[in-house]
Amino acid sequence: MIAQIDMPSWLEYELVSGNQLWRFMIVLAIILTSMAIGRVVQFFLNNIAKSIKQDQVVSILSILLSSMSKPVYLFTFSLGFYISKSTLVFSNAKGDRVTEGIDYYVSLGWDKIVQVLFVFSIGYALFHLVDIAEYYLTKAAKKTDTTLDDMLVPIIRKSMRVTIGIICILFIAENIFGAKEMKTFILGAGIGGMAIAFAAKDTIANLLGSIMIFMDRPFHVNDLVKIDSHVGSIVEVGFRSTRILTLDGHIITIPNSIVANTDVENIAARRLIKRVSNITITYDAGPAKAQRAVEIIKEILSDIPEVNTSKDHVFRVYFDEFNDWSLNIYMVYWVAPSDYWVFKEVNQRVNLEMMRRFEAEEIEFAFPSQTLYLKNDDAS
Repeated sequence: MIAQIDMPSWLEYELVSGNQLWRFMIVLAIILTSMAIGRVVQFFLNNIAKSIKQDQVVSILSILLSSMSKPVYLFTFSLGFYISKSTLVFSNAKGDRVTEGIDYYVSLGWDKIVQVLFVFSIGYALFHLVDIAEYYLTKAAKKTDTTLDDMLVPIIRKSMRVTIGIICILFIAENIFGAKEMKTFILGAGIGGMAIAFAAKDTIANLLGSIMIFMDRPFHVNDLVKIDSHVGSIVEVGFRSTRILTLDGHIITIPNSIVANTDVENIAARRLIKRVSNITITYDAGPAKAQRAVEIIKEILSDIPEVNTSKDHVFRVYFDEFNDWSLNIYMVYWVAPSDYWVFKEVNQRVNLEMMRRFEAEEIEFAFPSQTLYLKNDDAS
């Protein structure tokens, strides 16, 4: 005869009809075991991904393992929750499956929770597998000459993740509420969506603004631009806003609706940088030295290779005005390439050479001055 083990009476206590306490303790043990297994698998996947991360040939495998390490924990927990149900009893004395009462609703609820967990785990895996699509899109974008593709990559990534999230939510809602209730839900969501759209009109305006930016292409990533009063390089264009890194080193976030409706000056797109300056010399110079000052400036500009001398952008130097306190020499030239710091360096060379040449020719720069005449009312 097989010896029977008598369980303690407290383990025989029925929590739900037909299911003693010991059954629920087994359920808890299975769930905890599945969670532990999930953590172990997650740990090994992360370690393997880190060990091969430096190998460019298998970098895609590294991304795959790293992405799957996050949802694998939820998947093993779902599997453990599903298996643990087999330890519980959801049948009557004849062995038929119950169709009413608390046992029925516990069984039905258990199945629904398992379905939701599995859908969440699959959706979570797909959510992170978007990193693989981003990897290939980034590689493809780097092969193109334009940086517009670089801006599209984060937009596509976010769109794919939002789509996956919406599909998961709709699938779960349909399984929980059923077809009839789902139609009611969608109808209510449509009515509520109108109210939400009205309340979120600024967000919609920003989304439309981002679409206009990609259609018009006023700038690309890393372009130096001036938007409103902000000058900086483009860091990222998102659904809601555009971020620029200012010359002061600050990150400025500008809503796309403002960018789409504001004059955007793409400084990086210019081929040349223009300088306009007025050089003032004293009236004591006379016509001969004024003429010589114009010639000196022309000679200086002719000797600088960065000063563009194309047909449409020839430098100009003229004695053009009699100021109240000086003779004015108008100077304009263009610098290529259109690098801001090259432009500053060329300006420095022009200024220093002008000072040296003027000093050698004894031509003095003028500065605002006033001459006061005092009347001497000596009564004597």
